[in-house]
Amino acid sequence: MQATKTTRRRRVVDSRQNVADTVGTVEHGMSLFAITRGQCSMIDVVQYLISQIGKASVSVWTWAAGDHEAKAFEWMLQSGQLETASIVIDRSAEHRNTPLVERWRERFGPESVRVIFTHAKIARVWNSDWRFVVRGSMNLNQNPRYEQFDLTEGGPEFDLIAGVEASLPLLSPMASSRETSLAMHGKPINWQLNPFAGVQSWQP
Repeated sequence: MQATKTTRRRRVVDSRQNVADTVGTVEHGMSLFAITRGQCSMIDVVQYLISQIGKASVSVWTWAAGDHEAKAFEWMLQSGQLETASIVIDRSAEHRNTPLVERWRERFGPESVRVIFTHAKIARVWNSDWRFVVRGSMNLNQNPRYEQFDLTEGGPEFDLIAGVEASLPLLSPMASSRETSLAMHGKPINWQLNPFAGVQSWQP
């Protein structure tokens, strides 16, 4: 039985260590908040979780990704560690990294890539026994700056994210900004408008 909210193990870590020392032994119902110095990336957390729980499925949300991250996922698939892998990526990243995104489609299938307007950094790692969610400031690529992430197992956020992923449209490669806006909002986005116009700003 997975831990309930009231029994969830909560830890906070000011990490100067590697991902294994930061996360430690995984537990059902665990909850971890960590601040790092950029010594680990989202892909490092994902790989560590898989090393702890065995073969798993993975979905990641990112604004940016590089060749190292794609190669890491390819290695995990070839080594038999991944059941499935999918990515939710910002439209701008597809245009910046077209060959990378195309390689991902070729490797994991056309439906494994969902291109949308997003700035979320999320990963789900799961199998029949475990359901992890990682979210924070980190993209997939390593960045030597202060970063933060939350790691939980078995919480309702897992189902929420899975439901949103299932609702995302499957756009054709290199879809236009208008097509992406229509799929996401049902209408084109006017990036020049202030969506908070008329809302009182905070005053000291």
